[in-house]
Amino acid sequence: MRPRSLALAAALAVLPLAAISLGAVPAQAAPSPNATARVALPQTVTPAVARSHRQGDVPADREISVAVSLKLRNTAELDRFLTAVATPGTAEYGHYLTPAQFTDRFGPTAADVERVRAFLTAQGLRVDSVSANRQVVNATGTSARLSAAFGTHESTYTDPQQGGRAFFANDAAASVPAELAGLVEGVSGLNDHTVRTSRIAKPGAAAPQATPLATPSGFGPAAYDGAYRLNQLGADGTGSTVALWEFDGYKSDNLTAYDSQFGLSGPAVSTVSVDGANYDSAPGGGQGEVELDSEIVRGVAPKATQLVYEAPNSDQGEIDMAAKIVADNRVSVISISWGSCEPDTTAASMTAVNNSFKQAAAQGISIFSASGDDGSRDCTRSTSGSTVKAVDFPASSPYNTGVGGTNLKVSGTAYASESAWSTAGGGVSTQFAKPSWQTGTNVTGTLRTVPDVSSNADPNSGFAIYTQGSTSPGWQVYGGTSAAAPLWSGFAALYNQKALAAAKPVLGEANPKIYAVANSASYGGAFHDVTTGANQDFPAKAGYDQVTGWGTPVADGLAAALLGSGGTTPPPTGCTAAQLLGNPGFETGTAAPWTSSTGVVDNSASEAAHGGSWKAWLNGYGSAHTDTLSQSVAVPAGCAAKLTFWLHVDTAETSTTTAYDKLTVSVNGTTAATYSNLDHNTGYAQRTVDLSGYAGQTVTVKFTGVEDASLQTSFVVDDTALTVS
Repeated sequence: MRPRSLALAAALAVLPLAAISLGAVPAQAAPSPNATARVALPQTVTPAVARSHRQGDVPADREISVAVSLKLRNTAELDRFLTAVATPGTAEYGHYLTPAQFTDRFGPTAADVERVRAFLTAQGLRVDSVSANRQVVNATGTSARLSAAFGTHESTYTDPQQGGRAFFANDAAASVPAELAGLVEGVSGLNDHTVRTSRIAKPGAAAPQATPLATPSGFGPAAYDGAYRLNQLGADGTGSTVALWEFDGYKSDNLTAYDSQFGLSGPAVSTVSVDGANYDSAPGGGQGEVELDSEIVRGVAPKATQLVYEAPNSDQGEIDMAAKIVADNRVSVISISWGSCEPDTTAASMTAVNNSFKQAAAQGISIFSASGDDGSRDCTRSTSGSTVKAVDFPASSPYNTGVGGTNLKVSGTAYASESAWSTAGGGVSTQFAKPSWQTGTNVTGTLRTVPDVSSNADPNSGFAIYTQGSTSPGWQVYGGTSAAAPLWSGFAALYNQKALAAAKPVLGEANPKIYAVANSASYGGAFHDVTTGANQDFPAKAGYDQVTGWGTPVADGLAAALLGSGGTTPPPTGCTAAQLLGNPGFETGTAAPWTSSTGVVDNSASEAAHGGSWKAWLNGYGSAHTDTLSQSVAVPAGCAAKLTFWLHVDTAETSTTTAYDKLTVSVNGTTAATYSNLDHNTGYAQRTVDLSGYAGQTVTVKFTGVEDASLQTSFVVDDTALTVS
């Protein structure tokens, strides 16, 4: 029988560290953070500090809010999964995770969060919130307490390259006690220098027209839908949901005016607040960006649902928005038209956001980001200046599809020609390595290049947008890669509608699939290859280039290729031998990706494991009790499949004829095998269940142990495998 002390130990293990005092010193009496060894968190100082003039100390009592980002776990397995889930023909292709499954397998543990929370509280900081995916702990405290907690100092500065703009920042890298270094990715919010700007452009002016136009001028939906053959997909976005990533607000009346002008109808746009931000009652200078994003998505996919996520324009706001979108898991597409150049952004903040982008890829969420409107010198209007070759983040994230810009010419509503827009963002990242899927580009080096695709962005071939002018709302002509990103997001919404109707996976992380099409015989029918024009440093050319990527969409041809009817990389024929179960021997110390009853995955000495230290121990209580253990996997078509596991049955039952306690093995709810107290043995025996009849299906393998009211029986399962050949 399981000892009662195990239950007590398990209960103590989940309490906050500060609660398990048992005579320990109270949190307020914790030693100074400098009394123990500390580890610096690299790249937590804004690059602007090196170029700016220090003015003095931040007042010690000034309150500052920070985001403490925690590291992901099992990152090698995560990278393997992200490759498999995006690769046709693998067992995991298109089998995306839920937020709970991602967090269980790869997110920080609840215990990790509590250790960080306890540290922050002990330093006199107020923990305001923890993101639902456990990747971000938000805290607030005075400048003095934050400086002590993170071993740094807060100063005020002026930035001579931004007209003497005042800001505050930490002078040196933040640090944490050595015992937390394995948990903490970075600390953001120690400076307020980096802000995100919209990637919007207007023809011949730096601001909206004071007197807006009374009637539309520029491309309306009929023109861009016709030119890119979006209107040939036979879809309207029904059932798809798009998140708009915003740092400002909008007026619903303006969106309604756009819809009315072009005869569009669809679900009402709604706002999702992040960290209390909601700009809609009094939108600021970014209102035109938000309304541009919404109206372009509406023009491409009118029936798609739009959720406008609005966050404070800060490092912490961006990190929290990314974490909230993936934890909410309400959308299949994210459209991003705001960014900052990589050299002006702390790498720690970019990494924190990128970790949520990895979760998006695991959950099947596509992300399209504007590549920027300053060409290959993305820092032109910021601290680093126009002499620095740089690309824009988030477009540079490998889990985003960076969208560059072109000048589009049409004949009526048909495609005529295109050239690269002279200030479309593109170049080489300094932050992210070249992903394995980024092939066929003829660009040497080991770093990611941007963009991946493009569409119309030149304001001289701009879009008709209904938004606020200097004095009143009306029609404006807008361009920028801010317009290109939502156009591609609209395409993804249409594609997802068609994919679901065909019982196929949603687009998910788009780049692996886009590059597969681009490197196949389908390229010419899926993309307009833009070969003329240039930005400052990179010319457009045949195939891939660093201003237009692979080119602009031929939407129906691209959708056909992605769906598999137009020549994408085909699934392999035959069957590739593989073992499909995750965590087959339970040696991670947690159940995931298994789903189990409390206490089933166990390493106590009371029952030995077959191999290693961990096993799954079902029942063994000597009282009425049910335990379960299950996992779902896809069995490839054309494969022979078998489930094997090692089973030890230990019982106190004495009957040699009656099965009082039972273990049932079921597959998709159908019983495949049953064991009982009558199968008790002194060691382990390997059991086998043939699953070949489930080829081509997703199967849920489930162990269910049921114990009666007296005399324990333990069913101990270890070293499982579901092999295909």
